[in-house]
Amino acid sequence: MTTTQTRFFDELAKLMTNAAGAAQGLRREVDTLVQSQMERILNNMELVKREEFEAVKAMAQKAREENDSLSQRLAVLESRLAPTPESASDTRAD
Repeated sequence: MTTTQTRFFDELAKLMTNAAGAAQGLRREVDTLVQSQMERILNNMELVKREEFEAVKAMAQKAREENDSLSQRLAVLESRLAPTPESASDTRAD
């Protein structure tokens, strides 16, 4: 009778081990399926990736800095070309 019980428990242990292995396989399969579905949904939403966003953000920052620099240079040049009060009265006399 002891041999029968031992064999029964051995078979039960094998069954449980196989069930655990099958459950892990199923979990991996479900994870893969969920991940692929999420990637498909995100691709359909046409979202940008973090790397692309950061690259465009850096380009915009650089363009903003260049724009500020050019605005300052333009203001200096305009101030040099602006008529002085004396030259404005000279042009009216003509």
